[in-house]
Amino acid sequence: MSVTLDIKLKRANKVYHEGTPVIKKVIYVINLLTETVAGVVTLCCKEPLQHNGIALSMDGIVNLQLSSKSVGVFEAFYNSVKPIPLISSSIEAAKAGKIPGGKTEIPFEFPLISKGNKVLYETYHGVFVNIQVGLDVSLSANYTLRCDLKRPLLAKDLSRSCEFIVHSQPQKSKIVPTPVKFSITPETLQNVRERGQLPHFLIRGHLDATSCVISQPLTGEVQVDKSDVPIKSIELQLVRVETCGCAEGYARDATEIQNIQIAEGDVGHGLPIPVHMVFPRLFTCPTLETTNFKVEFEINVVVILQDDHLITENFPLKLCRV
Repeated sequence: MSVTLDIKLKRANKVYHEGTPVIKKVIYVINLLTETVAGVVTLCCKEPLQHNGIALSMDGIVNLQLSSKSVGVFEAFYNSVKPIPLISSSIEAAKAGKIPGGKTEIPFEFPLISKGNKVLYETYHGVFVNIQVGLDVSLSANYTLRCDLKRPLLAKDLSRSCEFIVHSQPQKSKIVPTPVKFSITPETLQNVRERGQLPHFLIRGHLDATSCVISQPLTGEVQVDKSDVPIKSIELQLVRVETCGCAEGYARDATEIQNIQIAEGDVGHGLPIPVHMVFPRLFTCPTLETTNFKVEFEINVVVILQDDHLITENFPLKLCRV
């Protein structure tokens, strides 16, 4: 018998926020306003379905997962990167019984409350980071709903998972955008061995701010004033810097998460080129620093010359939510 199990949330964008402490003006009591993750479990079957219970669970976890080849290599590091549970809650959506044929919807609600005094970190999907001494760590913060339908003997149990997104609370203090100007010449480049062999160039520009609101684009301008060698491409490279570890040692690695070409070919000299980059939804989060890990971001302005010389200017970014 064909059975379809699904989880549908009431919010189309699946975005929820951590509770906010609010002081009531009259009785001066601090209340914690919590959001509710609500939706329905949908079951579709042609004939009546016998089952042994339907369970629904909500979990939130920060996952710093080692690869199997690395376990036991560095015991102190291994202990520090165990998964960090943030939310754990479960309910019985339906007791054992029979579901009629057709479409059945079972409503559910979960208050979005963390375990103990844990902070609900913003949803974040990391990548595998190549750590020293052969450790591979996957850094991510995920929030999921899982529905399990138990069936009688000889019938296969059904399960379904659904991810939802948690956004951190807006920053209270106002962010005042401070433009950052830059000027790139052969003399300003770092880690260059044979500086005399570089062609002469002058590239100027500015970023409107390096303390950025994550829901707004990064903007600015780049301008090529002079270049002895024709330009091949100008690109913006968004870099994520993940740091994991413990008191015995930290490991840091940077990975590219987005690259946008803003100019192709030999652009006209003295012509301002607009900079516009939208921060990707799941692969960026507000700049975060905890005891065991940090998530930071940088932007590289990359100019590639026709002779394949690569010119890069790096800017640390601070991302926040307002």
